[in-house]
Amino acid sequence: MIPSTVERVPEHTSNHVNERISSETEERVVRIAAKDRGAIDKRLTELDREWDIERTLEANASSLMLLGLGLGAFVHQLWFLFPGVIAAFLLQHAIQGWCPPLPILRRFGFRTTSEIDHERYALKAIRGDFDHLNLEGESNPEHVVHTMRQ
Repeated sequence: MIPSTVERVPEHTSNHVNERISSETEERVVRIAAKDRGAIDKRLTELDREWDIERTLEANASSLMLLGLGLGAFVHQLWFLFPGVIAAFLLQHAIQGWCPPLPILRRFGFRTTSEIDHERYALKAIRGDFDHLNLEGESNPEHVVHTMRQ
């Protein structure tokens, strides 16, 4: 079975690495929340620039494929196999959520978009960005969307 987009990378990451990433995020939120609003604003700007694991894998794979194509064109044709292997790993990652560089990148702390968003929305909630969303138990989608626009 193909895992969901949100869970595919964490499912293929060891539990201790997932836990470390999660606890580092929580500790960072607590540390920044204890500071002033400027620290939260600064961290939110940093989060907007943070590369998630998908972007990192795509950039690395495309760079290596271009290198392989260049080596194949100018050094030896066997190098053309290199981009093919990388493309196969990228496809495997798209389907399964795993590829050879994934464990290494996760150990370096690269997070999924969802993991980054958890930190982002925790900081926004602490900053008070959602205080105006007085939903009063309302679950009507139109009401929720209208309230969010205010």
